[in-house]
Amino acid sequence: MRRYILQRAIYMVITLWVIITITFFLMNLLPGSPLANEDRIPPELKEQILHEYGLDQPLPVRYVQYMGNLLQGDLGVSYKYDGRSVSEMILQGFPASAQLGVQALILGTLLGVSLGCIAALRRGTWVDSSATIVAVLGYSIPSFVLAALLSYYVGVKWGILPPGLWNGWEYSILPSLALAGMVVAQISRYIRTEMLEVLGQDYMKTAKAKGLSRGTAIVRHALRNSLIPAITILGPLAVGLITGSLVVEKIFAVPGMGWIFVDSIQTNDYTLIMGVTIFL
Repeated sequence: MRRYILQRAIYMVITLWVIITITFFLMNLLPGSPLANEDRIPPELKEQILHEYGLDQPLPVRYVQYMGNLLQGDLGVSYKYDGRSVSEMILQGFPASAQLGVQALILGTLLGVSLGCIAALRRGTWVDSSATIVAVLGYSIPSFVLAALLSYYVGVKWGILPPGLWNGWEYSILPSLALAGMVVAQISRYIRTEMLEVLGQDYMKTAKAKGLSRGTAIVRHALRNSLIPAITILGPLAVGLITGSLVVEKIFAVPGMGWIFVDSIQTNDYTLIMGVTIFL
């Protein structure tokens, strides 16, 4: 057991090192620099700033310095945000991303369980077909596309909910719905499949023979046993919600890690890109 844990730990460290290395060189080999779009800054001042951040040094030297600082827990400073600590910015953006992820997971689970149960109990009807269509759309439509549609129609055109910003709980509803689409699709298919299997078991017939009503038998036995396999995928879904919220947060102007990450890519803020990548 110890050997297995040690091997997994070594593989994890190697994988993380490979990801960090590839990301570092890809970011630094792209054309442009953090000051490429700052036309108002004189060339002499640009050179001074690049020298201050060590961006005028050879790439291998910068890589060694970055890895050395990383081993000490230092993610560096942001080039765009006046030298603010990358760790500080990540910690500042994480609560909003976590709130969206938790809300989307809860909302998607509730909707998915309800949809899966209804589809299983109405097998072969138009309700079952409609639930299948919803699940297929949830798998097919990316979260950022759904986010754009919700922002335009529900937020701008119909004015039902705020289309963006982050000034209260009502501002988190649309981005949570956009992220919950994939959760609804996966949970509903799992619940439907398990419910159909459980409904055909002998203990369900025994429960009815003992006088339990159909609704009571479904809640006490069918639904409870169907939830067990669905619970096993909540962990991967939660991780996917955090990483999948990158563009969604940018669309709704949510001040989370996704907004920070997309903004850092647009401004070539290398250290911020690296910090968010490592954190995620």
